[in-house]
Amino acid sequence: MEYTKLGNSDLTVSRICMGCMGFGAAGAGQHSWTLDEASSREIIRRGLELGVNFFDTAIAYQGGTSEQFVGRALRDLVRRDEVVVATKFLPRTDAEIEAGVSGQAHVQTMLERSLHNLGMDYVDLYICHMWDYRTPIYEILEGLNNAVRAGKVRAIGISNCYAWQLAKANALAEREGFAKFVSVQGHYNLIFREEEREMAPYCREENIAMTPYSALAGGRLAKRAGETSKRLEEDRYAKSKYDATAAQDGMIIDRVAELAERHGVSMTEISLAWLLTKTTAPVVGATKLHHIEGAAKAVGLTLSAQEIAYLEEPYVPHKLVGVMAENH
Repeated sequence: MEYTKLGNSDLTVSRICMGCMGFGAAGAGQHSWTLDEASSREIIRRGLELGVNFFDTAIAYQGGTSEQFVGRALRDLVRRDEVVVATKFLPRTDAEIEAGVSGQAHVQTMLERSLHNLGMDYVDLYICHMWDYRTPIYEILEGLNNAVRAGKVRAIGISNCYAWQLAKANALAEREGFAKFVSVQGHYNLIFREEEREMAPYCREENIAMTPYSALAGGRLAKRAGETSKRLEEDRYAKSKYDATAAQDGMIIDRVAELAERHGVSMTEISLAWLLTKTTAPVVGATKLHHIEGAAKAVGLTLSAQEIAYLEEPYVPHKLVGVMAENH
């Protein structure tokens, strides 16, 4: 495993971040394919053995049970200061807005709930799960800065936003002396590369870490045509993101399979080796042991410039999907 600094923070993270959306009680949230606690723990243990020290969860994942599973496993398996734990909070709810709950109070409430779920007294990286269009960004930043000053958060990040929003937020934070966002978790992989337009160059310029989610496009970049899985069949959200472009994406997936064969490695390794040339630490979901094993192996795989160009060449522009499309 290789390690690197997370953007402008003092956090040292593994080049692979374990995405924990696949952990949690299956009846407690939007996903039917998630793992129970014992299975989740087995994968977390294997990740730790492979040198993964960066774990990403969210209060929204399976009604908070992902945070609970992750927190209990890490408490039992590793010293707290040996891992970097990231979790995410959602925008204010209608009920909070009607009740006049401020952005600052919302951040504090969400953080306390996550800390309780995790069984921890601080999180290393606290991530705004998506831009909150109904709350002034000043309030969110001040709430996050209060958490950093209180020692409950070491660094802050954001997910699902535009480059202009990240630039605006960090300019405001700089002006006010608040903590700035050190990382962005956007939707980025070989078959969805819209982050390369504005976000990637901005992050390079400002040394903001890119920790993309959907690194394997919900498993699509890890399977040959015709292969399937419980998640591929049941993940309605991923279907809404990728089914419309399946034909044009198929050409890229075929090239991933071709290079995997040439190198004698898995498609996971090829897809992630490409993404590792572009980003700090992809967030890789794992619901089987071989998922995290393949992700760890990708760190040691080097693709040639010609191979990278070959993988990129068939790409055509995609419409925004998922959270970003809803807020477009």
